[in-house]
Amino acid sequence: MDKMRAIQLTKPTEAKDIIFTECVIPKVKPGWVLVKIKAFGMNHSEQILRKTEIDASYIKKPIILGIECAGEIADVSDNSYIVGQKVIAFMGGMGRSFDGSYAEFALLPVSHVFLVNTKFSWEQLAAVPETYFTAWCSLFECLQLKPKDKLLIRGGTCALGFAAIQLAKAFGCEIVATTHRKEKISLLQNCGADIVLLDDGSLKGKCFGVTKALELVGPKTLKDTMESVEKNAVVCNTGVLGGEYIINGFDPIKDIPNRVYLTGFYSNNPTQNVMDNIFNFLESHQLLPCIGKVFPFEKIREACDAIDSGTVNGKIVITAEDRTVK
Repeated sequence: MDKMRAIQLTKPTEAKDIIFTECVIPKVKPGWVLVKIKAFGMNHSEQILRKTEIDASYIKKPIILGIECAGEIADVSDNSYIVGQKVIAFMGGMGRSFDGSYAEFALLPVSHVFLVNTKFSWEQLAAVPETYFTAWCSLFECLQLKPKDKLLIRGGTCALGFAAIQLAKAFGCEIVATTHRKEKISLLQNCGADIVLLDDGSLKGKCFGVTKALELVGPKTLKDTMESVEKNAVVCNTGVLGGEYIINGFDPIKDIPNRVYLTGFYSNNPTQNVMDNIFNFLESHQLLPCIGKVFPFEKIREACDAIDSGTVNGKIVITAEDRTVK
């Protein structure tokens, strides 16, 4: 029986304790396709799951981590895909309620597998799915971004922040980005931010003219962000980089300023149409996905350590060579 290598966890696990597990390659079933993984991006949500959330009762255990991947169709079952087609896949319970991408193969529901036609390398392709989908929908669906907008990106030095800066700048917006690390100011400037603010927890009275705001730090700074934008501005809460997930005692009448509009984005329902729009935009503006560092699958432990320590600026991508065990 064919087997594969995977990172399969049952309990909270630090980067240094990650080991490879030999698993049976899953068998295809109706409504699902088997994907040979070529590369996958790493995400903050996977770090949270690996370190703490895996103890939750709603997480399938044992679980292979990974909420996204890029690869080729390996087996199609009853679906219209063709073996060898280039695809990306992400979300829909991947790496949480069913096994994900930290492996050489993944069995995935067709509802969350999308065809791609691009000249991107596997590494570049793997940097797109979750990060650019989240940035795209936060900006253009939730914030309804316009070229004349002055956009605040709070928490700009994460992979999602870099992608949002790249997309919004290409769209014609003026960008204000924040970081809480002085040494990363020049990084945001080089990425395309017009104004970079050092974030000490309060932006009120420090940024002016902001008509749209993408909140990536989350509940920890959300109230302050809403108080720092102009009247009739829209704020979209997408990230939780601040490590706080709810606002206790939140009073929407008092805590949302008059004539400021609050929305949020949850990336669990991607579509082929949206992904086509994203790739078309990247191609038409000659944009390459932002990648911080690429690791081979063999060094997944080092990659997890890098995401834990925050030493990589931008998206971490893992490449998976074919080392299937017979």
